Amino acid sequence: MRLCVIGTGYVGLTTGICLAYLGNHVICVDSDTEKIKLLREGVIPIQEKGLKELMKEGISKGKLEFSEDLGSGVGRSDIIFIAVGTPALPDGNADLSAVKEVAAGIAVNLESYSIIVIKSTVPAGTQKLVTSIIKNNLKQSIGFDVVSNPEFLREGNAVSDTMHPDRVVIGADNKEAANILSELYRPMNSRMVITDPESAEIIKYASNAFLAVKISFINEIANLCEKVGADVEEVAFGMGLDSRISAGFLKAGLGYGGSCFPKDTRALVRLADGYGCSLGTVKSAIEANERQKLRPVEKLAGCMESLKDKTVGILGLAFKPDTDDIRQAPSMDIIEEIKRLGGRVKAYDPKAIPNAKKMLDGIDYCKSAYRAAQGADAVVLVTEWDEFKGLDLCRLKSLMKGTVFVDGRNLFDVDTMEKLGFEYYCIGRRDCGR
Repeated sequence: MRLCVIGTGYVGLTTGICLAYLGNHVICVDSDTEKIKLLREGVIPIQEKGLKELMKEGISKGKLEFSEDLGSGVGRSDIIFIAVGTPALPDGNADLSAVKEVAAGIAVNLESYSIIVIKSTVPAGTQKLVTSIIKNNLKQSIGFDVVSNPEFLREGNAVSDTMHPDRVVIGADNKEAANILSELYRPMNSRMVITDPESAEIIKYASNAFLAVKISFINEIANLCEKVGADVEEVAFGMGLDSRISAGFLKAGLGYGGSCFPKDTRALVRLADGYGCSLGTVKSAIEANERQKLRPVEKLAGCMESLKDKTVGILGLAFKPDTDDIRQAPSMDIIEEIKRLGGRVKAYDPKAIPNAKKMLDGIDYCKSAYRAAQGADAVVLVTEWDEFKGLDLCRLKSLMKGTVFVDGRNLFDVDTMEKLGFEYYCIGRRDCGR
């Protein structure tokens, strides 16, 4: 099939490259001419396993091209994906300005019947809004259908999630349009969920909100475990064996971050508020998550008289491993709070330092975990990179000025850390520093 993907951000780029790999001819369009230039040269702007290799293969086979010309992309395609960003507005609502602009651009460039697919994460009612914008901006009488087709990609696993999805959700008013899109996804051998557009739009938000609630729940249980002397990992294991609950997203830590959960939970709450519905459970999850991000600073404050003039080594800046994404990452809140309390910060991350430098000043960015620990009064592990699992802990401790180690991801064994002489603090387990 001939496809156009508008927007070369995380979702659009991954979608376009993977669909080209499956044999379709894909034109990825973006208004950022510099980004398009780099993509044509084979330079990929995001950290994602396997994506660069697939992109090079698509380009070499003539299945994948990049363009800043929206009109050419739309005019040459049968199916047009809208995959532009929908960031949060100050009030929490999703900013649909890019979606609206693209919809108007599609309308004036349509040359024949096309299916317009909304891949961006959008609130319920957006499919109708896009349909209306296109109808009002058509230069000639041309048939089209607008379909909601939300993505469910995990950063760090986006290629696998695109090629082997748990489900493909298609929300369409026209059954024939839904069938055509189903055929596009048939090689993925996934379960198809064909529904109305509004339900498809809510499925995306509801899925992310439910996972966010689950994360916040286990983190609050972890805090209770610390008070009563229980071990949250044992608690989560026992809970996860219940088939009604399952083990996924029951890993205690510093809460969720990234571009999806924080934005989508707030957008869902705002959508519900607009209809007079109160999503109290989701609101509570958001509040709990914000509190959880600062648990390491609370632990530091509890074991050190003051953070003023103290040096804290931060291990991990990305919101999760295998990505360079620092959007809404717990590290940002932790570092800002340490600085507010008068502390100095040395930080290391395998991939995210270039992005962090754009947001945080006054930090000593280091080339290794050992450099970040050198001379530090305390070390805080924020992101559970595989690299950190293999650290020489004896060497790390020998480089530190102090002995405090706050493990925000429960990466290490309590007894081992105690034997090594660390004053070790973790999340929801026994702190040997007590």
